[in-house]
Amino acid sequence: MAARNTARKRAFQILFEGDQRDADVLTVLADWIRHSREDTRQPPVSEYTMQLVEGYAEHARRIDELIAQYSVGWTLDRMPVVDRNILRLGAYELIWADETPDAVVLDEMVQLAKEFSTDESPSFVNGLLGRLKDLKPSLRRDEA
Repeated sequence: MAARNTARKRAFQILFEGDQRDADVLTVLADWIRHSREDTRQPPVSEYTMQLVEGYAEHARRIDELIAQYSVGWTLDRMPVVDRNILRLGAYELIWADETPDAVVLDEMVQLAKEFSTDESPSFVNGLLGRLKDLKPSLRRDEA
């Protein structure tokens, strides 16, 4: 499972870079793939990283709506950039990527928050994604 952990970390970094540069995440993903092919010192971009970024891109508007709706006391633009992108990745994988158990998604996103964000971020990420996990059946119904 270390490969999936690395894939999630890279997907988060791509989402973060896109957010920071105000660039389309699919463009950033293509840049990462191109750099990994041109420079052997760059690690390859895994299939799972591509799947996560492409999946997020497909549902980006709905994911941002959900994060904004369920993050009590935080607007999306006031949220720390790291947290916002961890939540985006986690929301995609939790709601639309069925092959990973929900508990694993929550744990992985909390670990990313511990590694890259503030001391308060892991509990914030866990709480919001936990709420989305509980609402998952109705969120899928709402989209249909």
